[in-house]
Amino acid sequence: MTTVESGAPGTAADAPLVCWRPGAETAVFDPPGLAALTARVREPVHVVRGGPGDRAAGYGLAVGGSLGPGPGHPLVGLVPPLYPEWLGDRGFAEAHGTRFPYVAGEMANGIATTRMVVALARARLLGFFGAAGLGADRVERAVVELTSALGTAPNWGVNLIHSPGEPRLEWQVADLLLRHRVRRISASAFMELTPAVVRCAAAGLRLDGAGRVVRDIHVFAKVSRREVAERFMSPAPEALVDALVRDGGLTAEQGRLARRVPVAEDVTVEADSGGHTDNRPLSVVLPELLALRDTLAARYGYTRPVRVGAAGGLGTPGAVAGAFALGAAYVVTGSVNQLAVESGVSADARQLLAAAGVTDVAMAPAADMFEQGVRVQVLTRNTLFAARAGRLYDTYRRYRSLDEVPADTRRRLEREVFGAGLDEVWADTERFWRLRDPGQLDRAARDPRHRMALVFRWYVGNSSRWAIEGRPERRTDYQLWAGPSLGAFNDWARGSLLADPARCTVTQIALNLLEGAAVVTRAHQLRTFGVPVPGAALSFRPRELA
Repeated sequence: MTTVESGAPGTAADAPLVCWRPGAETAVFDPPGLAALTARVREPVHVVRGGPGDRAAGYGLAVGGSLGPGPGHPLVGLVPPLYPEWLGDRGFAEAHGTRFPYVAGEMANGIATTRMVVALARARLLGFFGAAGLGADRVERAVVELTSALGTAPNWGVNLIHSPGEPRLEWQVADLLLRHRVRRISASAFMELTPAVVRCAAAGLRLDGAGRVVRDIHVFAKVSRREVAERFMSPAPEALVDALVRDGGLTAEQGRLARRVPVAEDVTVEADSGGHTDNRPLSVVLPELLALRDTLAARYGYTRPVRVGAAGGLGTPGAVAGAFALGAAYVVTGSVNQLAVESGVSADARQLLAAAGVTDVAMAPAADMFEQGVRVQVLTRNTLFAARAGRLYDTYRRYRSLDEVPADTRRRLEREVFGAGLDEVWADTERFWRLRDPGQLDRAARDPRHRMALVFRWYVGNSSRWAIEGRPERRTDYQLWAGPSLGAFNDWARGSLLADPARCTVTQIALNLLEGAAVVTRAHQLRTFGVPVPGAALSFRPRELA
């Protein structure tokens, strides 16, 4: 942006250096005209002052025309073109082979499908397959499919979720991602660094011809707490690295290089999101972790910046523009992508999600970390999952085993929550864990409270699968991850192609959010020149975008 007046309006130094003269279009000063020119983000726009003959005094906008000494409208400034590609950190696009600083996040249980990841990659966006909650064999099939469709392109990846209750599974998934040379790995829900995630971060380290550390594998770390962010923004702990080298998980060279770089060079700050969340406002947590990034970069003398992205609460163009204005290098969307045709949830579940309002969400126990009391944010409109799962967790806290649960309480849970007898539920639970992780059954045999937790997790875990499969008889038990931003998205999309189940694609969601964010950003730029930008200029309507 360039300001060309020599002083503020009304001062002695207010004489303009140059004037704008109209060409095919005249300057506009009325609200509809200002809103229309604000939306033309790919054109340079002139900020001009009105003359005595103008119907409206003050500042206006103009495009085209010519510049020179008067007569004409006194020129206040020039705002250059703005493209959605230019929002955020251009280094992000260069590092990951994308056109836009945008990521569609890894919705668990395969809700972020391979089809979704392929569509994003082909549109030069970045997407992660939702591997959390799936067995290693299912994840491997997805990786093979993605590799077949996309090869070694850098703009796709797979999720690695922290699994404190299933460390063997976490290691298996990390190992198969490395074996198949997956180049982008999104690490989520980690509360501490584990051998699996450190191995993923260091396995692709090498030196180039100039002696610089090169990463062939990039870990994206999704965080919401300062102490976790610090671990990922720092070099990996020596003890973990040494153990991996000793056990053959890393080479000696990779172990040495791991001491020179952070565990992750892309750290996503997750605010009030669907799923696992601390419900923190983005405007609070993002600046905090940007400052932490700068502190750690100075402490360790990094030669490359750590990019800090934003996730959670990003369901409208204004929210996306706000994240970039706060300093986000890139943005990550999540629960809104469940509405896309490529989503892994059923058409029935998408109808429920599309009806959600801003307040139709609540916190509920998480299946993967039930015993630790970890919670996820879920939809409450037309589903009773949050209340029913909450009853199970309250029961788990109150009693030490299923045998201690009073008979009347047990009968009510069987009738009102499980829809089956607890003996039947346990038999199904045994079959599941015998294939997934027999060690869980060994522990349950020794610990009655763990056995109770596994029974209760049967409901919490299956509720997501019922939504994916579209089981109408279990509709009131659907577990659908959503935050307030889903309701905001629905309000914004109402009446547009994004509200049409057949036309709402993951790429149209992305392109419209980015285009709208560019329009909102341009409106704020013009406000800083004193232009009376009308509220309509901040309201971008979704449309078909190429």
